[in-house]
Amino acid sequence: METPLIVTDFLEQARTHYGGEEAIVGADGDRFTYAEFGERADRFSAALQERGIEKGDRVAVLDPNTHYHLEAAYGAMQIGAVFTPLNYRLTPDDYEYILSDAGVDAIYADYEYADKIEAIRDEIPTDTFVTNDLERVEGGGTDEAGRSSSSSAGAWEDFDALLSSAGTEFDRPEMSEDEIITINYTSGTTGDPKGVCRTHRTESIHAYLMSIYHEISDDDVYLWTLPMFHVNGWGHIYAVTGMGATHVCTRGVNPDEVVEAVTTEDVSFLCAAPAVLNQLIDYYEAQGEPEMMGANRVRATTAGSAPPEATIRAVEEEFGWYLKHLYGATETGPLITISDAKRLMTDENRFELKKRQGMGILGTDVRVVDEDGADVPRDDATLGEVVVRGNQVMDRYWDKPEATEEAFNDRVEGYYHTGDLATMDENGMIAIRDRKKDIIISGGENISSIELEDTLFDHDAVADVAIIPAPSEQWGETPKAFVVPTNGDPENPPVTADELTDFTRERLASYKVVHRIEYVEELPKTATGKTQKYELRQEEWDDEDRLIGEG
Repeated sequence: METPLIVTDFLEQARTHYGGEEAIVGADGDRFTYAEFGERADRFSAALQERGIEKGDRVAVLDPNTHYHLEAAYGAMQIGAVFTPLNYRLTPDDYEYILSDAGVDAIYADYEYADKIEAIRDEIPTDTFVTNDLERVEGGGTDEAGRSSSSSAGAWEDFDALLSSAGTEFDRPEMSEDEIITINYTSGTTGDPKGVCRTHRTESIHAYLMSIYHEISDDDVYLWTLPMFHVNGWGHIYAVTGMGATHVCTRGVNPDEVVEAVTTEDVSFLCAAPAVLNQLIDYYEAQGEPEMMGANRVRATTAGSAPPEATIRAVEEEFGWYLKHLYGATETGPLITISDAKRLMTDENRFELKKRQGMGILGTDVRVVDEDGADVPRDDATLGEVVVRGNQVMDRYWDKPEATEEAFNDRVEGYYHTGDLATMDENGMIAIRDRKKDIIISGGENISSIELEDTLFDHDAVADVAIIPAPSEQWGETPKAFVVPTNGDPENPPVTADELTDFTRERLASYKVVHRIEYVEELPKTATGKTQKYELRQEEWDDEDRLIGEG
């Protein structure tokens, strides 16, 4: 028997079986059962339809991890509107591009970010504007209908007032599993962001896979340290909801607030980039090793870049958490591989295995191929590009057929090409060595920037580091390190550049030694913790005829 896979079924499942159970702990302290969560989503659905939003229209959500984000997402999707989450760290110009590119018809924006939308509202196609605290939005003050008194047509409306007046009845359209239901924009680290189109089917199957590999159950308490906007929170807005678990919301990632939430709400599961884990480690050490768990043992998943072994050890041995490492991209759900291979894990290889991106998950064909599209040997040495095929992979890029064609057919027809370079071992587990655009070719030798970063991370005085190719008259390119010192002071770091060069010389082949080092206060990052090497490359190659890694 075949039944369509529809994402709104996740909320229906939870409200049917767990209606009286706690669904959401709001960032503001409000608490909602699944019945209350479902009713608020219904009211938002009704309110959108009252304002002319129909199936297929795009509804953007610009919000940190609050209950409003979840309610707006499901409220939009229940009427067949396309949920379009926005990165809250972008600029007004970025929002102008995305909202215009997607043709967004309505937007809910948290009060903290609504002014960025207000600044460009005359340049975008959006007509319906909703926020969660009208008094804090420019021109605040409301009329009897909950609309901003500063203007009439297209005025900002208050989310809670809108829900109160909307009722719970709305027309639920017929939906097909192959229809687009979300558009997630890439971080744009190499140019304009692209809209990744995901269907009911891709989202549903990905949520099933997340539930399996993250071992999500109805008694889980999930802490939202991962941005909900990022690939729909890695699919957890579906998986956690569908399983009837509890969402604990946050407005940001502050180590003290994270630890307090973990211990007071008995959090059992969270996701965090290595940079966030390192912040928690710093807090743990500075606060005299406080308790890092409540009544539940914590499972944590990291991604974005391979965590250093020291990070894994601290999280597992000091915090007492269990750490998993996944790999993927916005275009793939993200989950396509995971390193949690317990049958292959021993006391000797445990940390080395957890650093790897891992093996393909169920129903997912992950390959590492050379420039001709042939599979590289499983020798853990031969470099190739990671390509993937699976039910959780995107449908296409929004309104970008040429980019879609290239993404799926560059080296191998019908596979999504990640742009990541990796090796594969005898068990089919991959290890990312670099990005295609980040590989350094110095004097004809290929050098992995990730290998160099891992080496420098081992130095006690290095808090963060990014390696890029820099121009060299002698070699064409040479590695350059941008280093954040542990004391945070680039003018007076606890180790000299020459000492760091010597440190790499003792550990690496001579052609890989890092001779150029620049100390910085911080590295440019995306909201999900990925280092934006493009910015560093662009600055480094500004006076050259070509730009390494451009595009």
